[in-house]
Amino acid sequence: MSVRIGYVWLKHGRGLSPPRKASEGAAGFDLGAAVPAEAPLSIAPGGRAMVPTGLTLQLPPGHEGQVRPRSGLAAEFGVTVLNAPGTVDADYRGEVKVILVNHGDSAFTVRRGDRIAQLVVAPVAEAEFVELASAEDTRRGASGFGSTGTAGDAAWPPPDGS
Repeated sequence: MSVRIGYVWLKHGRGLSPPRKASEGAAGFDLGAAVPAEAPLSIAPGGRAMVPTGLTLQLPPGHEGQVRPRSGLAAEFGVTVLNAPGTVDADYRGEVKVILVNHGDSAFTVRRGDRIAQLVVAPVAEAEFVELASAEDTRRGASGFGSTGTAGDAAWPPPDGS
């Protein structure tokens, strides 16, 4: 299934590569940094920065853009997208910016054109919320975090396969 995404380069983004996949089977389109070539952006350990992409997107109704981390940046430098996944709504027409956070031990430098995140385009289901007097019971019920077991739980999975 192919979806047509319109985009507009803002002045500071012109000359960068448009969003593109790094491989044929990739789910995400790489987003580049639209910082000035003469002024790279440094993110201190523990710091964060809103990095411009120089792009305005026109997503079709019923779709969203999910801004996600690049695994290589996370593994090698400890840099990730802070609000992952960030959402670009179909009716948003401002610049797409990426909030990067540096969990690494040293400063991380963002240079013009660096691939800083990836954009996954996904359909969004319409929903209608309906108030109920009570919710139906389920086997799990109200059990919350960790209630279905943990990776270190020797009894996982439970003998009955649930």
